[in-house]
Amino acid sequence: MLINKQNILVISVHPDDETLGCGGTILKHKSVGDNLFWLILTNINDEKIWGKKRIEKRQKEIEKVASLYEFNKTIKLDFDTTRLDQVPLWELTEKVSVVIKNIKPEVIYLHNRSDIHSDHRVSFDAIMSAAKTFNNPFIKNIYMYETISETEFAPALQVNAFVPNYFVDISKFIDKKIEIMNIFSSEIKKHPFPRSEKNIKALATFRGAQCGCEFAESFMMLKGIWK
Repeated sequence: MLINKQNILVISVHPDDETLGCGGTILKHKSVGDNLFWLILTNINDEKIWGKKRIEKRQKEIEKVASLYEFNKTIKLDFDTTRLDQVPLWELTEKVSVVIKNIKPEVIYLHNRSDIHSDHRVSFDAIMSAAKTFNNPFIKNIYMYETISETEFAPALQVNAFVPNYFVDISKFIDKKIEIMNIFSSEIKKHPFPRSEKNIKALATFRGAQCGCEFAESFMMLKGIWK
């Protein structure tokens, strides 16, 4: 049976969001031959803040991660990290819209709207505005992923709850996901630090138990169209 390849757009506010939130799912899409595109909204650009060596190291990390996932293309918008709240919403929306129209993704993965990081909250509105169905009828599915140390640290209010309704079995890909996450060496530390190998595997184990498999990633489906 011939299966049409899908265009998958994975959006990261910061590099590593994609691996924490849906790294196993990305690998699963690649295993069935889908076309993968990675959109990174922010970057570390200011040498006075980050230092030249740190900036160069991060760019090499991004290149290596992109290679391991075998993304068809990586797009960087290069907004300053931690400063998206200073960017006009129309500007961010417009730049994301251009990417969406060029790629024409059937599926979009993006971060949780209520994450504690201000960059995540600000960019969510821009992305959803850019992904309106009447402008982009090719978009069939939009999934919101959870990002360790961002999603669970949102204020404990009902409106901020991450309640998954869609799960992906990543049992075959969990080790590769952790291997890729370790490339972001400054972002992963030993337990009980939230972004630890132990915690990544624990969350995948818990989500797997929710859906009847060994390891899983969970999502909130924001749009699902079957045509």
